[in-house]
Amino acid sequence: MLTTVLQAIGLFAATNIDDIIVLALFFARGAGQSGTTARILAGQYLGFAGILVAAILVTIGAGAFLPPAAIPYFGLIPLGIGLWAAWEAWRGDDDDDDEAKVAGKKVGVGTVAGVTFANGGDNIGVYTPVFLSVEPLAVVAYCVIFLVLVAVLVALAKFVATRPRSRKCSNALSTSSFPSFSSASAS
Repeated sequence: MLTTVLQAIGLFAATNIDDIIVLALFFARGAGQSGTTARILAGQYLGFAGILVAAILVTIGAGAFLPPAAIPYFGLIPLGIGLWAAWEAWRGDDDDDDEAKVAGKKVGVGTVAGVTFANGGDNIGVYTPVFLSVEPLAVVAYCVIFLVLVAVLVALAKFVATRPRSRKCSNALSTSSFPSFSSASAS
């Protein structure tokens, strides 16, 4: 059981550490508004529940329709996702712009849930092979641990967003617009 708990914590940390930045930007955007933390927390839970449901459905489908000999190869999905992301970053096509995910959006439950779910494709790709390789009770344990860690993730993001120095950076990022330069303005 301890192994399952530690694996779940490691898996959650590896797949969700980038969400701290997105959530911190939501906290910066909602600074001074009452209920911001509750809306962000509810949205994060709603979006993450969608990710878990999708991962479980893919796991059930893969377990039902794939031959047992193919299941170990599901572990190649996260590797493929990582290689694709590395290729896009190397080519300069990486569109993983955290500011763009929250720009112009009000801090509401639906917005946070939508951004969380949209940002969770890698989670589904990583959770599915893990869920396929463990017993159903372990999948339940993983999900419970993940849901507890969602609150920890939101608390960490709020901590990051409310530090004096990071608040300045978060506010600058959440409200910035970069000027466009054209040849006409160069004269």
